[in-house]
Amino acid sequence: MSPSKVVGDLTMPGRRALVTVQNPAVEKAVQIVREALKERKVLIIVGNCWVDYRGRASSKLEPGERIVILKGDGSVLVHRPTGYEPVNWQPPGCLFSVSSTNNALLIRAIRRKPSESVKIFFDNIYQVSVLRLIDKGEFSLYASEQDMQRAILLKPSLLEDGFKPITYEKKVEPGFVDIYGVDKNGRFVVVEIKRKPAGREAVLQLAKYVDSVRSMVNREVRGVLVAPNMAKGVQRLLVTLGLDFKALDPKKCALILTRPETKRLVDFFEHKG
Repeated sequence: MSPSKVVGDLTMPGRRALVTVQNPAVEKAVQIVREALKERKVLIIVGNCWVDYRGRASSKLEPGERIVILKGDGSVLVHRPTGYEPVNWQPPGCLFSVSSTNNALLIRAIRRKPSESVKIFFDNIYQVSVLRLIDKGEFSLYASEQDMQRAILLKPSLLEDGFKPITYEKKVEPGFVDIYGVDKNGRFVVVEIKRKPAGREAVLQLAKYVDSVRSMVNREVRGVLVAPNMAKGVQRLLVTLGLDFKALDPKKCALILTRPETKRLVDFFEHKG
């Protein structure tokens, strides 16, 4: 193993303070990790490690080259070189202990409620990085109109109970209908989706689509405008034209699409389109 090399300086001022030690000896790594955990900094450790978990169940992860992240809130993630999910993890609130045993770095993360612990052993450490990070930004999850369309196709009850989609992007004379289906009473439904507050133009656009479909079928046709909310005066116009409105939050649609069980259905609709 080559001698350790230090890159950066933890004593430098400012929010980007960073130190990276390459190929540290075990005792040096123990010192760095212990001090960083004491100061609630973020730690990234890369090397050959194995993991022993005891708690509600038990598991062992055999040796392999991995990336371990320890955060100031007491959370732990062990990542393989591929994949986005950790192979081992502990939520925030862990208490840490750091030591050396049999020429290996041992990091132990303990939770009291529920009682569980994970032991991470490193016998070959390629890199230890210590970061002083500040993050006060809020997280906002948004969806496009296409995402809202997908969510309704995957979960038609988002529009209303009993709704059954027939097709989407249906070509009519004025343009393309976002979703075309049938309600629980057997009426055709023309759906127009807007990601932002729906204005007068969206209502008039939907009315044209409904009129076009009515000219082609011998059945009652409804029009439903879907959007987070309506602009001023839109409710009156909807009533005048005999159209319905469904309030739907794009964030709710985004959350539905991120669920693992919906991914294959999303892919199905994408390939079908």
